[in-house]
Amino acid sequence: MNNINRYSILSAAVLTALSLPALAADAPQDDEAMETLVVTADFRATEIDRVPASISVVGQQQLEDDGGENFQDILNAIPNLNWSGGSSRARYFQIRGVGDQEEYEGAPNASVGFFVDDIDLSGLGMASSLFDIQQVEVLRGPQSTLFGGNALAGAIYLKSAEPTAAPEAGLELSAGSDSLLTAGVYAGGSLNSDDSLLGRISVQSHQQDGFMDNLYLGRNDTNRRDEISAKAKLRWYITDALQADLTLLHGNFDNGYDAWSLDSNGQYSYSDRPGVDTQTTNGGALKLSWDADDAFVLESITSVADTSQRHAYDGDWSNPDYWAGKVCYGAGPCVYDYWWDKNADRTNISQDLRLLSTDNGRLFNGTTDWLVGAYYNRLSEDNLLQIAERYEQGDLYTSAMTSDYRADKYSLFGQLDTYIDRFHYSAGLRLERWQADYRDSLGEAFAPQETMWGGHLSVSYQLNDEQMLYAKLARGYKPGGFNTDLPAELNQYRAFDSETLYNYELGYNASLLDGNLDTRLALFFMDRQDQQVDASVQIPGSGNFILYTANATSSTNYGLEAEVRYYLTRNLELYGSLGLLRASYDDYRYEKSGEIIDLSGRELAHAPRYNYQLGGTWRGDWGLFANLNLSGMDSFYYSDSNDFVSEDYHLLNLRVGYEADNWSVYLWGRNLTDEAYGVRGFFFGNEPDKDWADQQYVRYGDPRQLGITFRYDYF
Repeated sequence: MNNINRYSILSAAVLTALSLPALAADAPQDDEAMETLVVTADFRATEIDRVPASISVVGQQQLEDDGGENFQDILNAIPNLNWSGGSSRARYFQIRGVGDQEEYEGAPNASVGFFVDDIDLSGLGMASSLFDIQQVEVLRGPQSTLFGGNALAGAIYLKSAEPTAAPEAGLELSAGSDSLLTAGVYAGGSLNSDDSLLGRISVQSHQQDGFMDNLYLGRNDTNRRDEISAKAKLRWYITDALQADLTLLHGNFDNGYDAWSLDSNGQYSYSDRPGVDTQTTNGGALKLSWDADDAFVLESITSVADTSQRHAYDGDWSNPDYWAGKVCYGAGPCVYDYWWDKNADRTNISQDLRLLSTDNGRLFNGTTDWLVGAYYNRLSEDNLLQIAERYEQGDLYTSAMTSDYRADKYSLFGQLDTYIDRFHYSAGLRLERWQADYRDSLGEAFAPQETMWGGHLSVSYQLNDEQMLYAKLARGYKPGGFNTDLPAELNQYRAFDSETLYNYELGYNASLLDGNLDTRLALFFMDRQDQQVDASVQIPGSGNFILYTANATSSTNYGLEAEVRYYLTRNLELYGSLGLLRASYDDYRYEKSGEIIDLSGRELAHAPRYNYQLGGTWRGDWGLFANLNLSGMDSFYYSDSNDFVSEDYHLLNLRVGYEADNWSVYLWGRNLTDEAYGVRGFFFGNEPDKDWADQQYVRYGDPRQLGITFRYDYF
């Protein structure tokens, strides 16, 4: 708490200093009010203050003011959102303490949906550059009537900038510490004389060394980030009644993965064979919107994402020279060498058909909008896992396993929205048939299938044009599955059941003072039944683990989410967010090495009790700019397999510059106090000279970074 007070005082002092020249300025005018944020991930685009749900939307202006390069740079601005840093970029997310920490088994089944322009990249969050992104939306709680089984905990939606008829072009260049060099360009406009065909394209290259010095190899780039992201959009007004939107996406991420060391200092590594974390994704989405009748609109969304991925690491986190200097088992020099290498090819295809009512098609005397639809999804993934290990003199022992996984979803859904006086009643239902098929080279074969349902009921009341109260009940689900390659003593975990989540929510949304004050508040209570829990058992005397999923009887999550944004003057905008969370098991016991471990009443992994952000943006009348924000997170358990806890942390970012009509330049610093903060932690035995005794190991987030950015926009 002392750290929070210290940084809060510092933040308040700088914000006050920034505001002094602006306090004398005129009060905000109506035409200078903050941008109106519209939720686009829903069936119908809706102003955020009118949505009866806990949603965060980070608009384009805020994204540019903050200056984050990747989605993980703005995570702390989202109440009750966390991630587990077991990869080179944020890939596994937790919303309100519900989500995934890793995925090693080759049968992906994400709890948090991740989408870029209707392209499903759940579990592949590396493709999350913020360049040319129009806004980021985070929908908390089950989204079964929207995203189906991929959104038990919630959904993250990145929407890139849309093409316009007016010509647009620009570039952005950044350079900074850690050998950072980023270059991005975009261009768009009308492609024909009658403005019926519009296009936009953007490309960005991002490179940096990765904040790690490998002292054994004498290199500082073994944890590098080498990333290329490209997006293209076409909008074709085929007729007055038919519109087509095509999105193409390409990502090539050739990143290193050398983030761990035995001393866990977060600065130096000693591996002789640095790992890699690469991903090549090509995706596309075609959306057709046809005014087929005076009473309804037909929408079709077809999407495909094809990804090749490799994740590999040096599991002994060291080198032969290091181990040769250690004594193992009291008999002589240690021998320890371990390499884990997984290649995965994933294809995700979906087809969504919807009929949406128009104003003329409303039911019950024009009071009720309706929607019906059908959805199909096929996710297939082929894996090759190779492990090389050595614990005594001689050749490496190598093993390999191939696996093939297919999962199909067939869904029907519907929704009714009734408006009577100041009340809005909403009801949605989704029925889904899920079936999967898994086979591997070890002879394992599973073909589970089940039928599930989810939905929501909500009521909202418009107090006036500026304020709304709402209550919502939602039911989410996640299909069950299977565990592979288990020893006989773990046969009881061969299969695990589907999970059900009931979410109860009360909220208040308001846009006050002529739109200059925007605030949202939500209270929630989540009841999880048959919760799926990741567990692991280390094989004695080796670096190998048995990984499996089990079911806890139940758990309870409850808390609060609050966001506020206020134009204090014409020049100064203040903003803040707060997430409060208590997430714990009601009843969960499991066996480990013959001992019964009781986690009943313990908090869930990656479920911090709070996270927050405080910030302000000042724009002077003569082009000067400053943005300051402080964000932080409470400590949390790293895993359900041990009681290892992170430390709380608080990060200070500053961005100052000059903005002209069509160009700008900024100096910036992220994590200015150079705070060491853990994003992933393990507690296990990885040192044979210590008889494989369990130790704590931490992977840290990015340290302090300083840089300069130049931007030019032609319009």
